Formats: sequence, structure tokens, C-alpha cells
Amino acid sequence: MEVQFLGGADEIGRSAVLLDDSLLLDYGMASESPPQYPVGDVDPDAVVVSHGHLDHAGAVPALMSSGELPPVHWTPPTRELATTLAEDTLKLHGSTPRCPFTQNDVRRLTQASETHSYEESFEAAGYEITLYNAGHIPGSAHVLVDDGDTRLLYTGDFHTGDQRLVAPSTARPDADVVICESTYSDVSHEARDTVEQRFAESVQQTVWEGGTVVVPAFAIGRTQEAMLVCAAHDIDCYVDGMGQRVTKQLKRHPEFLRDGDALRGATSSARFVTGRDGQRKRIAEQNTVIITTSGMLSGGPAMTYVPAIRHHPTNKVALTGYQVEGTPGRQLLDTGSAELDGRVMPVSAQVELHEFSAHADRQGLLDFLESYRDTPVLTVHGDRTAAFAEELRGEGFEARAPTLGETVEL
Repeated sequence: MEVQFLGGADEIGRSAVLLDDSLLLDYGMASESPPQYPVGDVDPDAVVVSHGHLDHAGAVPALMSSGELPPVHWTPPTRELATTLAEDTLKLHGSTPRCPFTQNDVRRLTQASETHSYEESFEAAGYEITLYNAGHIPGSAHVLVDDGDTRLLYTGDFHTGDQRLVAPSTARPDADVVICESTYSDVSHEARDTVEQRFAESVQQTVWEGGTVVVPAFAIGRTQEAMLVCAAHDIDCYVDGMGQRVTKQLKRHPEFLRDGDALRGATSSARFVTGRDGQRKRIAEQNTVIITTSGMLSGGPAMTYVPAIRHHPTNKVALTGYQVEGTPGRQLLDTGSAELDGRVMPVSAQVELHEFSAHADRQGLLDFLESYRDTPVLTVHGDRTAAFAEELRGEGFEARAPTLGETVEL
């Protein structure tokens, strides 16, 4: 088996792995400016997508632009989420050369789509494929590829710890080689119940003191997790942005959720924002909690809410995940100011970071890989993949970090 790394090697973003010039695992984009796409030209016989985040699924519609449509295999939630992301990308970049696909390509993608449940084996491009719950977001999957001689496990993004939205990854199928994400290979997460309790107490304190809390959250996964946490702690909240549409989509797939009833209950108790007739400015003046995109303050309704509450130190911006270098969210954390909607604004409101990560941390990665101690490991999807591979070798693993564009013979 020949494995070529077209993205996600020694980087986070634009994940893409090509097997034998035939089967493509993920085809994502990096949401930089301008957006970055996988390297090289590909014409796969089939595609398998691990989950519906932009960095793994964002460029898949571009594969529909010429010739025969390669079948695209994924879980039902991943199909819906990837389509939503594609439509959002067209809104942002569709009229510029930055977007490598068209609305017609997105329509063709729906024709090429084939959905599968976990642990339901199927054939793609001559390989036997099986998807396993990866515990990252609803529908996320470890991908096991078997060509009859070699069994390759592509982990995608995964989490081995507790979340309210999805159950953790527990499947450890036999494999001859593992391609493993390493996003948090040097980070130890606090216990989730500790993070959640601190978040709830902080939000409640601000509301009791008469303040407004803006909770920037990623539309896929994090918005729903924040809703579930608020519901569990009896915290009233508004929900705004693309996370509303995603929540409705995920409710249609309860078999991919940890507790479908809990998400339905959290949705019933939350108030969804339409954004009409100045509604957002009126909500920002209330003594309340607002969960809204975008998670790194790079767009979305957050561009209305944060400027509206920024002047008063009683108010709070409660970030819910890692803030990438160069984003307004990171700028706000580091400096107390941020470029919001084209203007640099000082923010007097309190700013906090609550790490509701959906990735395995260092110990989670090591615990997962313990099942593959005698199996070669290729580390990807991180900004220190080579260092992590070296650390694994020190622990007795056979490990290496492929570079962008490299082909590895298994």
C-alpha cells in the first residue's frame, strides 16, 4: 500500500491522505487568508471522509468538478455537515478565485454521497472500509482500510474523554499501521467536569451581577456542547449563528449522539435568534448568555455582540476553545483588544478561556496508541508531529512523521 500525504502533515488543516493513487481519505481546507487546499492533483476512484469539519471535509466538493463522480463515503451527520460547510464557503468565497468549487459541484456531491453507520463494512475503490466512532463530533469516524494484505487505521480527529454531545472513542480495531492525529500531543486537558463547573459558575456569576455573557463557539460540536452544559446547569441562553442550523441537523441523527433526548431538551430551553429588526442589539443589552458563532471571533453574529458588550467590565466574553495564532480571538486573549469587523477595538469586558476540547490530549493519545504498541505509527494533524513521533520512539513505538507531499510505502 502506497500512502501519499497531500495535507495535514506537520500542520493542522487541509487533511488529505491518498492511498495507491485511488482512495482518498479526507479532503479539507485550512481557513487561512487566502484559504489553503491540499497539494497536488487528485482524481480518486472513491473518497472516505472522517468527519464534518472544514479542515477534513471543506474541499470535497472540488472533487466533483470534472469527469466521473467518485463516490463519497461518510456517516449521515458528516454528509449534512459537509454540505452545510460547502454552502457557507460559497457564501464567503464563491465569487472569488479562492473557492475551488461551484454550487453545481455541491449539487453533484449529493449525487455521489453514500452514507454508512459505524461498524458497517463496505467496499470502496477495491478496499474494505469500516468506520468506528471517534468521539470527536457527531458522525466522526476512525477509518479502517483493508486491501487484503494491509489493514490501515486512519484515526481522523478523536477524543477518548467525556463530552455531553458524543460518547468517547472506544473501538480499537486490529491494524498493521496507524495514521494518528496529534493536535494536543503536548497538552494535558483538565478533567471535563472541572472545566464545565468553572464555566457554569463563571457565567452564573456574571449574570447574577447584572452582566451579559457572549460565548463564542464553533457551529459544529461546540455550540451544541455549550447548549447542553447550560441546560444541565439551568442557565438560560440564546443561540445565534450557523450553530442553529447544525443543531437542527444533529437532532435528526440521535443514534450518533450520546443522548438525543438531552439535545432536544437543551434546544427547547434555548432561544434561537433570527437576527431581524435589530434583535441582536436588544439581546446584547439583556442580562443573559449568548452562544454564537464564530468561535475565534473571525465573523458571524459575534461581530455584533462583542462590540455591543465590550465597554462594561461587568460583561464577559467566555471563549470555549483553542484560539489559533493570528485570529481575533487569540488577539483578544493576548492583548485585550481585537480586530472585529474591520476595526481594532479595546475590550473592557472580562475575557476568559474555557477549554472544551473535542480532541484527545497527550495522555488520551498515548492511551489510544497503547493498543498499537507493536504497530508502526505515522503522526499527522499537529504543529509538532515530528517531536511527537520522536517521543513515541522513546516510549518504544515505531513512529515517524511524514512531510507534506511525501509518499510512504507500507
